[in-house]
Amino acid sequence: MIETQPLTRQDKAREFVERDSVRNSILGVIIFNAITLGLSTSSTVTDHIGGLLSVIDRAVLAIFVMELALKFYAYGWRFFASAWNIFDLLVVSVGLLPDKQGLSALRGLRVVRALRLLSVVPQMRSVVQALLDALPGMGAVIVMLSIVYYVFAVMATLMYGAAFNEWFGTLGRSLYSLFQIMTLESWSMGIVRPVMLVYPMAWIFFVPFIVITAFSVLNLFIGLLVNTMQTAVEDDDEAEFEKLRELVKSETDVVDEHVLELMQEIRALRAELAESRGGANG
Repeated sequence: MIETQPLTRQDKAREFVERDSVRNSILGVIIFNAITLGLSTSSTVTDHIGGLLSVIDRAVLAIFVMELALKFYAYGWRFFASAWNIFDLLVVSVGLLPDKQGLSALRGLRVVRALRLLSVVPQMRSVVQALLDALPGMGAVIVMLSIVYYVFAVMATLMYGAAFNEWFGTLGRSLYSLFQIMTLESWSMGIVRPVMLVYPMAWIFFVPFIVITAFSVLNLFIGLLVNTMQTAVEDDDEAEFEKLRELVKSETDVVDEHVLELMQEIRALRAELAESRGGANG
């Protein structure tokens, strides 16, 4: 018999924090805290139950601090090996800022505790991981978009800066105006048509810019995100398939061992039966 080693306190703490019931409880506290933080922005609500909301906020913060302390005790310095643990630590630390003059605005950042949903819900972690994996590809798109912006901004400043100083008088103004045009926010009646009253052929400049930026380049961002998320899903499926294959292989090995033992027992029984028959004939 193989003797199992008794669980240490750290092992028990690790098992406790990794339970689904504990994770779901923390998830419920995060959602509840997000709701109460939203209610605290209403003067009507705070006039009636402002004191209760303050007590709830302190209680929730205490729960989060105890959770992180328990995790640190359970994992030790390996706690910092997980980026999500560091993220949770930073988010909770914001709520520990002193509520004094000059720092009260920072205390308002305690609403970022709702972002802990990203670390608690596995599906959200997958989405965030996909976004991070897409950053290298996004970097190339951003560089290309920046070059396009710069070229068109210089051209717009030189061509339309004299007549429309408010929109294209400087390179910075041109960049901002082109960004507004890319978002398609009042681009036609707000900027392009007034420019066309002075420069009737200005559409030849603005329409290609919109096609390149709003339709082509931004679709590259979407394509990168979709491709990255699809790759992440395929990787997860592949990992699950590998686990299933290893499980089937291990079960098959066990079955093979049992079959081999049965065959050996059958051979032994046949040998004993043959010997008993030979003795009886003798």
